[in-house]
Amino acid sequence: MARILAIGGAHIDRKGWLAGPHRPGASNPGHWETEAGGGAFNAARNLARLGHEVTLVAPRGGDAAAGLVARAATEAGIEDCPLTFLDRATPSYTAILEPDGNLVTALADMALYDLVPARRLLSSRLRKRLTEADLLLADSNLPESALSALAEAASHIGLPLAVIAVSPAKVVRWTQSLARITCLAMNIAEAAALTGEQAQTADQWPALLSGKGLKGGLVSAGAAPVAAFAPGPQAAGEIILQPPALDHLQDVTGAGDALASGYIDGLLAGGSIRDNLARGIALARLTASVRGPVRPDLSQDLLAGTLEAMPKPAHIQFRSQEPLA
Repeated sequence: MARILAIGGAHIDRKGWLAGPHRPGASNPGHWETEAGGGAFNAARNLARLGHEVTLVAPRGGDAAAGLVARAATEAGIEDCPLTFLDRATPSYTAILEPDGNLVTALADMALYDLVPARRLLSSRLRKRLTEADLLLADSNLPESALSALAEAASHIGLPLAVIAVSPAKVVRWTQSLARITCLAMNIAEAAALTGEQAQTADQWPALLSGKGLKGGLVSAGAAPVAAFAPGPQAAGEIILQPPALDHLQDVTGAGDALASGYIDGLLAGGSIRDNLARGIALARLTASVRGPVRPDLSQDLLAGTLEAMPKPAHIQFRSQEPLA
């Protein structure tokens, strides 16, 4: 298994579950749930539970919420190395969800992330961790200058960089570093923010994103077809897969991070682009079938069993140096 250095968001997710259909402008009965979340943190926990050696570096406040994040990291088997700001609050994400798990609206209180300078991320201690890692995993929560410095440092030593987009507003922070990213996981709104264009069909995304300099990525849209493209030599190609229908949707929070996690897990194992994307789809299905952004019971055995039992995703398009088997 691989050694992964994860840098980015690790914060508090507050979810308000509505008891019935959302009524705009009215008081809606429901209940709250609070747990740890964050794009990089969700993916890091998934990858740690799949057996990888994961170290987390994430900004945190000096409040009780920081302890909740630390406990969640420990429970997932992650080495936790926080960047602590004792006089600040730990970032939070608050979402309102329909009873079926679909998002009504959300509020992100992430001001702390904007305070992290590039020099703090690239201290001698963290540079050493970069040289010891097999993969750098990051999200788009930190300032553009910090993300650019990370991408440059990873590129300098030939370290693969996987990125979780997080949001349309934040993913553009990677614009100047796209050529240094191995895989950027995003949804169609985030892809549109990067390219300045809206693809009419999923198969148009690889060309649009490659035209901006991105070497590899995933573009998802809920239950719609997923596009993946990657450079050579091992997992080279472009593929569009239609995920099989999910019988039971519980909570979409974290499903995109799970898709990226499964794909990255396959990438680290040297899988083909087809196998890696199918692995990501299987993990996204596992995550969407329970409440919460991650599966506490996730393991390689559970993922393998789910992948085997899952109806085979339909190939809509495939381009590779090798023919379809």
